[in-house]
Amino acid sequence: MASVTLEHLTKTYPNGFISVNDVSLQIEDGEFVVFHGPSGCGKSTILRMIGGLEDITSGEIYLGTDLLNDILPRDRRLAMAFQNYTLYRHFNAYDNMALGLRLRDFPRTVIDSRVKDAANFLGISGILDKKIKALSDADKQRVALGRAIVCHPKVLLVDEDFARQNDDRRREMLRDILAINEKYKTTVLYVTNDYDEAVSLKKKIVYMKDGKITGIG
Repeated sequence: MASVTLEHLTKTYPNGFISVNDVSLQIEDGEFVVFHGPSGCGKSTILRMIGGLEDITSGEIYLGTDLLNDILPRDRRLAMAFQNYTLYRHFNAYDNMALGLRLRDFPRTVIDSRVKDAANFLGISGILDKKIKALSDADKQRVALGRAIVCHPKVLLVDEDFARQNDDRRREMLRDILAINEKYKTTVLYVTNDYDEAVSLKKKIVYMKDGKITGIG
């Protein structure tokens, strides 16, 4: 199961600022959920806590029936697409996409099959042998998404900074993520502060303000 459950989730920083304030939410298996709200409302912090990049002050996060609170980020069945692609410039696109599978000791045939399948799905089969430094920003973005989906994550976390580029490329990125949700049935959590974009996706929207959920639509 790739459902995500937040129970009384809170994040308070050492200076006393409450970024996330007692948030409870149920996200169903395979859902595409948009978190919308102004900058600083806590939406990105929630994604980072789910991914294990931020400590949890209090509350619980479940993936299916598994409590994630004390599970290391690398051991969570999640993939994250944030602003920093963390692609290795001295690797080609294929090796960047394959790295996570190699670190998990997948057989070479499985790695090759998954990388090529993802590349074909994202339309980047023709650049697999090219070094990252030679790629356009759009292709780097697709390589980063490909690296995420080859590991068959249960949940894909996408922060708005990942799509902070020109409007055409942002729309392409959103099409790719919607297609990933549909093809792989991956649960997707997407953060944006753009209201028109949130509504245009025609998915469940979690509205946030001052660290709290103010509505779901």
